Amino acid sequence: MEIMIAYDHSRNARIALDAVQQMFGPLKPSITLVSVVEDIGSATSDADELFTEQYQEQKAGVEAAAAELMAAGLEAKVMIAEGDARKMILRATEERQPDLLVMARHSHQADGGALNFITKRLDAIAEEFDHMTFGSVSAFLARRAKCPILIIPSHVLAPSKQAAE
Repeated sequence: MEIMIAYDHSRNARIALDAVQQMFGPLKPSITLVSVVEDIGSATSDADELFTEQYQEQKAGVEAAAAELMAAGLEAKVMIAEGDARKMILRATEERQPDLLVMARHSHQADGGALNFITKRLDAIAEEFDHMTFGSVSAFLARRAKCPILIIPSHVLAPSKQAAE
């Protein structure tokens, strides 16, 4: 069994990863973590630096998640793509043809940090505009992906977070 997880190193991605480990871990599936770094779309050097920083942070996060899966005895692979998350995840499912695509449903709960309040507001505005024009990533993939999709609710704490609190 091959499971693909849309993983962007966010709180919601963590919830999806933990859910997969709980639900499918005993079956020892092969897991592919697909992580998409969205292109900032500017030709300025500041945008290039921001993109490089985001790419490195996301790459380190997805590789750490894969290492965690392997330490738990699961086969794990990492795919990193650049561009529109909807299109890149769809392309990954077409290339790899997983038995199941798992992703977390979007929530407006920010990951935290010093700029949590501002980040949360900006994220909500950008997400609402994006949803009005294109639909959410999960809705887009639910309409187009040719494999089954499991969308994990993201309003609950990740099991690893519950244990820590």
